[in-house]
Amino acid sequence: MTSILNLPAIVIVSAAILAVAACSPAAPVNSTPGQALSESAAVPGIHTENTSVANQDGGRLGQVRNQGHVVCGTTNDVVGYGYLDNDGGNDGFEIDLCRAVAVAVLGDRNAVEFHIIGSAAERGPSLASGELDILAWVNTWSSSRDATWGGNFVHTTLYDGQGFAVPTALGIGSAYDLKGASVCVAQGTTSELNLEDFNRQYQLDMNVVTFETFEASIAAYVAGQCDSYTTDRTFLKDEIVAAGGAEDEHIILPETISEEPISLAVPHGDDQWFDIVKSVIGILIHAEANDINSGNVPTASTGSTSVDRLFGLEGSWGQDTLGLSQTVAQDVVRELGNYGEVYDRHFGSGGLGVPRPSGSRNALWADAPCQNCPKGGQIYAPPFR
Repeated sequence: MTSILNLPAIVIVSAAILAVAACSPAAPVNSTPGQALSESAAVPGIHTENTSVANQDGGRLGQVRNQGHVVCGTTNDVVGYGYLDNDGGNDGFEIDLCRAVAVAVLGDRNAVEFHIIGSAAERGPSLASGELDILAWVNTWSSSRDATWGGNFVHTTLYDGQGFAVPTALGIGSAYDLKGASVCVAQGTTSELNLEDFNRQYQLDMNVVTFETFEASIAAYVAGQCDSYTTDRTFLKDEIVAAGGAEDEHIILPETISEEPISLAVPHGDDQWFDIVKSVIGILIHAEANDINSGNVPTASTGSTSVDRLFGLEGSWGQDTLGLSQTVAQDVVRELGNYGEVYDRHFGSGGLGVPRPSGSRNALWADAPCQNCPKGGQIYAPPFR
């Protein structure tokens, strides 16, 4: 995932808490780099079957409407992205994106069945099997996953990047000073693969210690089994605190060693469904870009052609072809808010307290201070027309 913010001071305070279920750290699954199951592993023979499933009963849209809910593959222990709230319900940034799709195709934000995927390595096979309508499990979009997961990634919904945490007492100030150090990492993640590349490129002779889950790897680090812990930067600081570590006894090193664009994915085999999910994400982004939020959704002409078209008040952007109502954008934004509202609930002032300053990657491109310049954010969607 790229750092939630592109500013070091803010990156250090950025967080997405992972709850730790076990009281004691689990034993490592694999302590040798390169031997863990890659989440990019191909699932032989699945694409043809997946296409067949999607095309029954009017495609995946018909299948979803027949079953009465969207099946969303996700996690329930990553605060910010997907977690359980105080009442035991599913909540989070990506949970809300699944709910937005449910509003678009079923008219009900609660018409979602959450399929909890226990480990990162299970994501690709779960998507390729066709059992999910959407995979929303903090997925980094990569070329190998495009090729082997049996699915398509929609627009990037968040940018992050991988970093390292170390105990303050070690006196280490840079990831390049981790020569010979032991590093805990979750198995079957891009973090594991990036760590292997970083270790090899800079000849650091790290002892890479892998665990099946995020929880086990952070618990092992907090218990002192490793000198360092690595994952996407949004997880690091508060993940340590959630696992029982004292905040002032750990630091986040300044280096970001990877690009991690986070995205939802849908199974191969149904272009209409792919376009529907892309369009729902686009609705959220364009609503924010046009200053439309859950409290001011237009139901009559505003005089703005782009706003009126988006919200079904003038012309069409393809709703009929996709099998959606003319006013689907009104429904989605009224129920979930725009992209900024969803972000703020889970990562901003309403959640983890990580803002989106102008020019940071997770700001809107529409907020760029000039035309045709690379100073805006990277949250962007194709035009609705």
